[in-house]
Amino acid sequence: MAAPFVTILIPVLFFLSGACALIYQVLWLRMLGLVFGVTVYAASTVWAAFMAGLAIGSIGGGRLAGKLRRPLLWFGAAEVLVGVSAAATPFALQMLQRWYVSMHPLLPQSSTVMTLARFVMAALMLLPPTILMGTTLPLVVRSALGRSELGAKVGLLYGFNTAGAIAGTIAAGLWLIPGVGIQASFRYAASVNLAIGAMAMVAGWKMGQTPLLSASDEKGTRPLFAQRVVLWAFAVSGFASLALEVIWFRVLVLFVRPTVYTFSLMLATILAGIAIGSWLIAPFLRRRANWLAVLATVELALALSVVLSFAALPYTQEASTALYPTMSKWMPDYLPPIIVTSVMVMFPSALLMGVAFPIGVKIFAGDSAEHQTARLGVFYALNVCGGIGGSLAAGFLMLPAAGSRASLLGVGTIILLSGLAIVVVTPLRRNTRIGIAGIAALAFAVAAFTLVDPMRAFIAQRFPGESIIWIEEGVQSTVSVNQFGRFRMETMDGIHQASDTSGLAFVHHRLGQLPMAIHPNPREALVVGLGGGATAGAVGLHTGVNVNVIELSPAVVHAASYFERINYGVLRRPNVTVRVDDGRNYLLLTRWKYDVITADIILPIHAGSTNVYSREYFQAQRNALNAGGLVAQWIDGTEAEYKLIMRTFLSVFPNATLWAEGSVLIGSVQPLRVSRADFEWKMAVPERAQGFRDINMTKFVDLTNLYTAGPKELARYAGDGPLLTDDRPLAEYFLSLPRNRQPDRAGFKRDLSEIVVP
Repeated sequence: MAAPFVTILIPVLFFLSGACALIYQVLWLRMLGLVFGVTVYAASTVWAAFMAGLAIGSIGGGRLAGKLRRPLLWFGAAEVLVGVSAAATPFALQMLQRWYVSMHPLLPQSSTVMTLARFVMAALMLLPPTILMGTTLPLVVRSALGRSELGAKVGLLYGFNTAGAIAGTIAAGLWLIPGVGIQASFRYAASVNLAIGAMAMVAGWKMGQTPLLSASDEKGTRPLFAQRVVLWAFAVSGFASLALEVIWFRVLVLFVRPTVYTFSLMLATILAGIAIGSWLIAPFLRRRANWLAVLATVELALALSVVLSFAALPYTQEASTALYPTMSKWMPDYLPPIIVTSVMVMFPSALLMGVAFPIGVKIFAGDSAEHQTARLGVFYALNVCGGIGGSLAAGFLMLPAAGSRASLLGVGTIILLSGLAIVVVTPLRRNTRIGIAGIAALAFAVAAFTLVDPMRAFIAQRFPGESIIWIEEGVQSTVSVNQFGRFRMETMDGIHQASDTSGLAFVHHRLGQLPMAIHPNPREALVVGLGGGATAGAVGLHTGVNVNVIELSPAVVHAASYFERINYGVLRRPNVTVRVDDGRNYLLLTRWKYDVITADIILPIHAGSTNVYSREYFQAQRNALNAGGLVAQWIDGTEAEYKLIMRTFLSVFPNATLWAEGSVLIGSVQPLRVSRADFEWKMAVPERAQGFRDINMTKFVDLTNLYTAGPKELARYAGDGPLLTDDRPLAEYFLSLPRNRQPDRAGFKRDLSEIVVP
């Protein structure tokens, strides 16, 4: 039973384990973002807790594996416990959210304290399952290894586990979440974990006992100097790998737009490169070779590949166009450009990463069974810890301080230096080592000198004829202000965010002015999202109204000063306060009440948009309203998206009305009433009157002419169907919805008697 078992069953189980792990990762990051917000600080805190669990588990599993007679049985037990703890996540999250909301007023409002509090709470939920996940690699390797050589087994199993991670990423990102929802996805993945565990435990019992390592084996010999160099080189490699992921993702969304499909396919591309690289090198690891020299060569090639990765950016559009006719025959039209761009930029480097990892394990852990699993655990743990540092450094330090081009060059330099360190300890002749180092340094210098500026490539491809007059690659996002003719345009992560053209300014001004005109006497207003500031500025014109603006990205706040022509100098208005925070999280935690809540335009198909379109978000808005308060919600999209958002809004605001040619929903708890007298006293206030005139509203009839339909008409039009919820964020997963029809707004019946006070 042993040989077929090792060669077939264990890789299959480890494949499924990797798939479940990535499904959980996607789900955990999404669900915890609803509690802590989707700021980079909050997301990084969750990510650090996740990775810390893997590192702790890897060290513990490595030390434990050599002491177990039936490591496969214990691998099965770990999988069962992972499934049980992951299945409990939705319940744990409810408790965590209640705890966070109750604790928040008691905590000092400083970023350091809040980050620490989030880390502690995220760790309480994530550490149990992730520590168990971390134990699985050394346990399963020990199960497959017996007392035979290590390198090839690690390459094979690591490749299968990573391939499973690809399957999990795609399954969660493309099918499970839109198809069955987040909570059901947890249950399905947990069921697979339980099945893995049951099969592994039965097989581990039947396959017989693995010989224990002796005390001297467990202690092992002290690693040679070259082995220690390799170990720390891979700690550095972990740092570089995760830093690269952050840099690549930040740059590539400029070219292919920040949707859930983009992030899923980019991650799948990196994982595919790692898996294929591990599989390719695995058969060769059984052979005798100067593996230190091979590893040094791979690391130096990786450094060169990293610096050259941006060189593909100017050609991605041409390649996507050429391959589109073939690829679109077997996948949705939206996906080919994402795949082509991801493969051209990231795949070569990811392939080399996959080749390097099992070679590094082979060198550090050695070829015999002595102390292998313990060293494997340490090796993987340090690699993961480096990854934590890399992701945090890239997002918080490198990109904001130096930008993506210099950050990529810095990461490439780190990899080059680690490769040169390995060259130094190879048993090659001195002149040979000097020659290799010199050639590598020269090639790297040439590549660095010709390194493409991704921001310039982005503008040339997406907005030809425009020039960048300001750019900030901030902690949260990349924001630029571009000049085209006499107009300016703001982009955030490659998406058009605002411009000072009269047409777009009119739309944003109306979104701010409309609820202020309808409400009889607003005193407190909240604007979620700043953008170019036109919506917030329109609300801020209303003298005597206290206006709070919540903006996720500090860079967007900085860019708003370039659009004072349309935002009425919103950043300088004394009645306007701008706060950098997650709008959804702010509504969850605030005890303040508002008369009017409106928002900058946010497209519902972009990643994270459900946070401000779901039923739970609309309920949070309702909870934050004063008596008689109003919520203004921009609405657009295909017919399916339009009806989905309308239906969801009506589920919270059954008295909702539709305005502005069907583009703005106004939510109210009580049936809406508008009064000529209320409108006319506002027109007597100069700045308010100016704001109304800017949207061609000078008389009461101009306001009523914007009315489109009442609640009965909206309910008839929206019909029965699914709602947009945190559990099923269907608008973000837009490929799961029909996209062949646009909304027909011509059939709405307009009855002013429903809303106008006689």
